[in-house]
Amino acid sequence: MTVVGEELKQTEFSRAHRREYRRKVQLCLDVFETMLAQSSFDFEKPLTGMEIECNLVDADYQPAMNNSEVLAAIADPAYQTELGAYNIEFNVPPRRLPGRAALELEDEVRASLNAAEAKASTDGAHIVMIGILPTLMPEHLSGAWMSESTRYQALNDSIFTARGEDIMIDIAGPERLSLQAASIAPESACTSMQLHLQVSPADFASNWNAAQVIAGPQLALGANSPYFFGHHLWAETRIELFTQATDTRPDELKTQGVRPRVWFGERWITSIFDLFEENVRYFPSLLPELSDEDPVAELAAGRTPRLSELRLHNGTIYRWNRPVYDIVEQDGVGRPHLRVENRVLPAGPTVIDMMANSAFYYGMLRTLSEEDRPLWTKMSFAAAHHNFVQAAQHGMDATMYWPGLGEVTPDELVLRRLLPMADEGLRRWEVAAAVRDRYLGVIEGRAKTGRNGAAWQASAVEALQDRGMSRPEALAEMLRLYCERMHTNDPVHTWDVPD
Repeated sequence: MTVVGEELKQTEFSRAHRREYRRKVQLCLDVFETMLAQSSFDFEKPLTGMEIECNLVDADYQPAMNNSEVLAAIADPAYQTELGAYNIEFNVPPRRLPGRAALELEDEVRASLNAAEAKASTDGAHIVMIGILPTLMPEHLSGAWMSESTRYQALNDSIFTARGEDIMIDIAGPERLSLQAASIAPESACTSMQLHLQVSPADFASNWNAAQVIAGPQLALGANSPYFFGHHLWAETRIELFTQATDTRPDELKTQGVRPRVWFGERWITSIFDLFEENVRYFPSLLPELSDEDPVAELAAGRTPRLSELRLHNGTIYRWNRPVYDIVEQDGVGRPHLRVENRVLPAGPTVIDMMANSAFYYGMLRTLSEEDRPLWTKMSFAAAHHNFVQAAQHGMDATMYWPGLGEVTPDELVLRRLLPMADEGLRRWEVAAAVRDRYLGVIEGRAKTGRNGAAWQASAVEALQDRGMSRPEALAEMLRLYCERMHTNDPVHTWDVPD
């Protein structure tokens, strides 16, 4: 759960404070609209970025609630806390796509994670990249489960104040799970990989719409979260768990059509402004922290406004493709830029799998966003959302709608239509042929075998239970085997299942 901004100075806010925050958010939105029309945003050499959320386990592959000790041992600013005390996040430095940069990035990410793992293991912990830690059980999330952070505590309190009652987690699937949660602890189970792409204001809408179109196929290929609290649920349970675990709406507000904070959206857009304006119109503030900045005065003085209130508000609305306004300091001057933040994918299983998912995404985005007659003019927004939910529930067994093909399975869609588009997009990014072949070859292998992380996990647990193991034993042994294979960096579609 990445909440944009610095640590909070306070956790309780008066009514007058909240009213002033609302005024300030609206002011930031007005200034942002002016900037989109007038300012020069940084996008000539677009950068990509990646964040990987990881879990910590002990020698028995149970959650290890010691991220502060592990981070102290790693001692690298690229590694940060996450919501749960058993989570850490790895921020990969931004870079450009062309040439062989992705191969260098793969080596760097592996080297960094290996070094972090070596330091973590001195504290008796192992780092796992996976969508939901399969050995996590309800007892782990009572007591001191949360990272030490004013921000996370304030967020938890705000969500429950807004709801006025406990959160109901109810997820159907092969083994339905239904329980009540008195905190946002279940949300900490959701560990993802986020992909960023810097874009110009003029190109933002086409890139965001394209990201929404491919969210379904992306998720079907990358699903890696079939278990939560010992229950076999969705192929990518993380999607529904995240939605429910942060829901500020009691049933009555859901019935009235109030939007959830974890949101796919409801329409294609024509500008990034559409998304920020929706955020301000539909969502009350959760963390109404005020800054000292006068954004109107900053803009009038020729400086770049930080728009802190608007950015903080945006950071508490969890769109699967989120708009980001940010500033990078260059030679003492703040240069504004815009990014699409793709939050669809789970972490793992391996670095090569995540690099393949990234290459597929960036390639597809480039091709789809540049089409003369974009795909979203031939497809309803509801169809894109339906594809996304289907993929989360069923992974490679989903059925999706695609213009020109009708109802289609992910393997057929990827092999017949999407792989050539992804290859063409990467070619336009001037990505080397060796890079395209390596990573899109992994996507092709996954489509042909139907084996993503979720499918391997489910097959492995079933095989281990057939040997006579209990479900908790099978989940721990499966996770041990998963970690072994994760360190080989062999893509998941090539992993064997225990006899």
